[in-house]
Amino acid sequence: MQILSVASEIFPLVKTGGLADVAGALPLALAAEGVEMRTLVPGYPAVLAVLPDGQMVHEWPSLFGGPARLLAGQAKGQDLLVLHAPHLYARAGNPYTGPDGRDWPDNAQRFAALARAAADIGLGKLAGYTPDVVHGHDWQTGLMPAYMAYEGRGARSVMTIHNLAFQGQFPTSLLAELGLPPSSLTMDGVEYYNSIGYLKAGLFFADRITTVSPTYAAEICTPEGGMGMDGLLRARRDKLLGITNGIDISVWNPANDPAIPASFTTASLGRRALNKAALQARLGLAPDPGALLFAAITRLTQQKGIDLLIRAIPTMLAENAQLALLGSGDADMQQALQAAAAMQPGRIGVVIGYDENLAHLIQAGADALLVPSRFEPCGLTQLCALRYGTVPVVSRVGGLADTVRDARAPAATGVQFSPVTQTMLSQAINRTAALFADKPAWHRLQAQGMATDVSWASAAKLYAKLYRDVV
Repeated sequence: MQILSVASEIFPLVKTGGLADVAGALPLALAAEGVEMRTLVPGYPAVLAVLPDGQMVHEWPSLFGGPARLLAGQAKGQDLLVLHAPHLYARAGNPYTGPDGRDWPDNAQRFAALARAAADIGLGKLAGYTPDVVHGHDWQTGLMPAYMAYEGRGARSVMTIHNLAFQGQFPTSLLAELGLPPSSLTMDGVEYYNSIGYLKAGLFFADRITTVSPTYAAEICTPEGGMGMDGLLRARRDKLLGITNGIDISVWNPANDPAIPASFTTASLGRRALNKAALQARLGLAPDPGALLFAAITRLTQQKGIDLLIRAIPTMLAENAQLALLGSGDADMQQALQAAAAMQPGRIGVVIGYDENLAHLIQAGADALLVPSRFEPCGLTQLCALRYGTVPVVSRVGGLADTVRDARAPAATGVQFSPVTQTMLSQAINRTAALFADKPAWHRLQAQGMATDVSWASAAKLYAKLYRDVV
């Protein structure tokens, strides 16, 4: 079975978040299920740099403002189709925003081009390759099922929601430029709250819809979690499936991780102390092996509950704990965290930005990982924490509820709290500190977490079944 995956980013070539990890890991996992997956990605400079000998397999004389070519090749273990359109993608840095941090003004055209290319492939316009299913990820690919529906179906289509908060809405004045018929600007088309809704279009026209955990699939069908799309999602509930993400356990493997100073397994958990010492040194924290070291690797946004985390810092300090944080996002949250680190040297270490190697060191050296999200489609950081013996402390929402078992439950792997308030987060921090003081109980949490299957194996079986069912 041939599947074309379409994504705006893919690890290890381009990454801003968990979407890239999923797009990079799923093709490898599906190979074991007899599914061949190629991935179509934009020709960003970082992608073209690893595909210098890409073979041109198709071209468009004009694609949203300039000529474009489709390149095929292998890079970093991925079977890629790359949309080489310099007028749209020859820009360094973040794939979505310019140097000023604002969205590129032509994002409507940039990602319509990606969807258009995917639809053309699904419609059989690429010589020698017609996929059985075209699988789009998030709003950047949302027009793909619409293009195919208005032009003759072609391959079957699947849309995956990684985060319903990002929907891709653009002015209706772009309808003709986007190559959509006038009749499409209706509720039963691409229209969404007096705009062209890219994600809405994908969810309306796709043969199947998936999202990244079963609990999130239920949440987005409610007015509270549906972000304006709950009515559409309820109407298509029989086509919606929640499949919990995994992580690449060859990349995230504490037994042979080159990014950490001391490898370890469940049988050698004592070696984590060397990673903890290295992490404390890296972030300027006091070299205290007995201090409970909390960590967070996250976008600094309200969705992620970082405002709650900031207000819970006094609770951590009262427990004689430390905090190591890696992330970027809202300027006011960045400033508040940097100010807290300046006021509490040796207790709080903050790195603004993202560093893959540091993320591995944090997972290998921290004692507990804080994930106080107000909503969380799946979350990958808590899966990495389980793999590395770092106890996740999570809100009971979305994929966090599906992947972490509370300390009061059998075979516990972490600490859950609900509702998502600063008071409940503080209580969870206190519970975590009490567990940390009980070393046998803490070691059981670590061992049970490390025994959890966080690989892509189960998800790959479900995706393979989904593709076969839809075909």
